[in-house]
Amino acid sequence: MNGVNALCGIGILSTPHAVKEGGWLGLSMLLLFAVLAWYTGILLRRCLDSDPGLETYPDIGQAAFGTTGRIIVAIALYAELYACCVEYIILEGDNLASLFPNAKLSLGGLVLNSHNLFALMTTIAVLPTVWLKDFRVLSYISAGGVVASILVVLCLFWAGIVDHVGFQSKGTALNLTTFPVAIGIYSYCFQGHAVFPNIYTSMAKPSEYPSVLITCFTIVTLFSAGAGAMGYAMFGESTQSQFTLNMPQNLVASKIAIWTTVVNPFTKYALTMAPVALSLEELIPSSHVYSILIRTALVISTLVVGLVIPFFGLVLALIGSLLTMLVSFILPCICFLSIARRKISRLEGFFCIFIIIIGLICSAIGTYSALSKIIQNLS
Repeated sequence: MNGVNALCGIGILSTPHAVKEGGWLGLSMLLLFAVLAWYTGILLRRCLDSDPGLETYPDIGQAAFGTTGRIIVAIALYAELYACCVEYIILEGDNLASLFPNAKLSLGGLVLNSHNLFALMTTIAVLPTVWLKDFRVLSYISAGGVVASILVVLCLFWAGIVDHVGFQSKGTALNLTTFPVAIGIYSYCFQGHAVFPNIYTSMAKPSEYPSVLITCFTIVTLFSAGAGAMGYAMFGESTQSQFTLNMPQNLVASKIAIWTTVVNPFTKYALTMAPVALSLEELIPSSHVYSILIRTALVISTLVVGLVIPFFGLVLALIGSLLTMLVSFILPCICFLSIARRKISRLEGFFCIFIIIIGLICSAIGTYSALSKIIQNLS
């Protein structure tokens, strides 16, 4: 459950958009990334087994490259978590604005449209949860993220099959122009490596870790591919960055999907932001006031970034290309080669180098494409 919850997040909402951007053949990248991400998850376990004192991903970075490696891994992890919180704000603004498109607020000469208003309201709502340091209750609620993600996909299937929304679009086989955006979204779907070491070290039977990973990746890949194919077949070239925005508003399934999507980030925001806040709090003297100020500043900054760059699909593609590709594909291989360089076969070494090269190419192409489209939309 923890493994599926780590992988099965908001990325599944954008898989139909990824199919639109990359074409039907682009789904092969989802399968490729699933296999490679499973393998790099196994590599993290082998790194942990190299020394009994290793327990977390930053520990692996330190074992591989000393303090510098620990800092690089930590920055990549915390940047990925922070960016996810920005996506939560954009997600809430988009979906609530679709439910209440005429909502607006005037403050003096400032007028907030529905998207900006709901993004602000979401920020105010999650702020008190971020101040808390006891996350036991929130962690139980967050476990419902698996059920929520599955429920949203089932609502899409229900709308298409039972409510007869239909499958009118044949789509395109391959779209090379926007294919890099699809790469970023597909890689984001396997954003769980930050917690894999914690899952492994907490298992009662660590020997079952590989089969647990296979189960997790199989479930997430099937749901992501199913949602992507179903959503694109239903909405075609009009597919938006989140398939919930395409679903007809008058259907019960649509309302369930949208409200489930709206509620889900509220249970995850505080837990996602907590490691980032704790890392910054370690740099200052221990003080409850300083802690609240830091956490408040972080939450406000995610609102600012979300309002400045309100492009859910493109930001998702950027995170996937730049950060997830680094955390889930490149760094595990680099750390493994450094830690176990004298104990691995030549074939394993070549395969790790192959993954690193694939990761660097996809990261460069995807990051450039996502950034250029963001800049284009802003201008």
